[in-house]
Amino acid sequence: MYFRMAKRLLLETDKRLLWKLAWNAGFKGVRSIRKHKQRLKRGEFFPPFVYISLINSCNLRCQGCWMDVTAKQARIEAEDMERVIRESTAMGNAFFGILGGEPFMHDQLLDILAKHPDCYFQIFTNAQLITPDIARRMRELGNITPLISVEGNEIVSDTRRGRREVWGRTIEGLQNCLDHKLFTGVCTSLCQTNLDLLQESWLDRLIEMGVMYAWFHIYRPVGPLPAPELTLTPDQQRQAREFVVRMRAKKPIAIVDAYHDGLGGALCPAATGFTHHIGPWGDIEPCPVIQLAADSIHDGRSLQDIFQNSAFLRDFREVAATYTRGCILLERPDLLRELAQRHEARDSTARGTVLAELDAMPPRSSQFHPGEEIPEQSWAYRIAKRLWFNDYGAYSKHFRPEMWRDPRAAPQEGKSSETEGSP
Repeated sequence: MYFRMAKRLLLETDKRLLWKLAWNAGFKGVRSIRKHKQRLKRGEFFPPFVYISLINSCNLRCQGCWMDVTAKQARIEAEDMERVIRESTAMGNAFFGILGGEPFMHDQLLDILAKHPDCYFQIFTNAQLITPDIARRMRELGNITPLISVEGNEIVSDTRRGRREVWGRTIEGLQNCLDHKLFTGVCTSLCQTNLDLLQESWLDRLIEMGVMYAWFHIYRPVGPLPAPELTLTPDQQRQAREFVVRMRAKKPIAIVDAYHDGLGGALCPAATGFTHHIGPWGDIEPCPVIQLAADSIHDGRSLQDIFQNSAFLRDFREVAATYTRGCILLERPDLLRELAQRHEARDSTARGTVLAELDAMPPRSSQFHPGEEIPEQSWAYRIAKRLWFNDYGAYSKHFRPEMWRDPRAAPQEGKSSETEGSP
């Protein structure tokens, strides 16, 4: 498998782009993690990776979307975006996740990224707006990997994405990227209607097309229209984890996993300090789906000052790491409500209903299944995670197993058994 993957990288990619990936995302990414570890030892904090939703607008209307895509457009302007990148690179960062809405609806997106050839950008996109000219421009820049969302077959995609003929336009945009030899990934938010994508034949198809990496993540029922009926059961979540682990040891395609360490232990990237998120209004949030903030890039303070001294973000990391190794939003929305009240954190959405949404959320299972961990079968992934993707001591410092409560267990006081842990 490793030989086949190396062969694909050498024969199916633009060598200049491969070098950019290896240097900007690989070498510099590892260096940013080393700097992060050194900062933690000194009692300092700055996440090694920053994710940025630079616009709220989107051309689709996906089920369970947490972003206010129908609200008046908000975006991070080029000057502010460039300042965020400059201040992050000054701390040793070089890799940025770009989200939306739909990032390609920001008309300055590629011009902004062109000014930072020393960085690498992963763009989360539905690919509907990626024309051959856009793909050609990304190849010229060389510092971009498009991560394209594919949510099922033709019928499922139209339902999940809230538009007609979505699948065909997405595949067309994907093919434009592959035709220009971009290092391209495909991601899927696994839910009840597309779980059947967990098939070797799907990965084989992606490999045949020229896709270099896949990302399967679990659907989270959040936002104003959460569609909880799409949520995977705990058994289905473990099925997804087992599939990822088996395929990593078998298929010549990289498979991203942001929620487990090399031994299969669950973790939350925000709780471990691996990353935080900046929303389209400039609010600095724990992660994209937790839309609460006490700080902003428009506060007149540096990012270093904010990340080092934000009491809200620090308290979030400690509370999240104390009560669960999974997703605190799913398992304990009540704790997020308490955090917001304690720090007077604001609702960082246009709709202004996040606190009510938290009040209405029943606890659900996330990636944390104690005693049922599934370790990596691939030695390469296990070593890489041990060195570069782990809990950075967050859980050993804070986690108290007696505080964790399995959402599938008996209902909490005041919650009915009908809603407790419902899928």
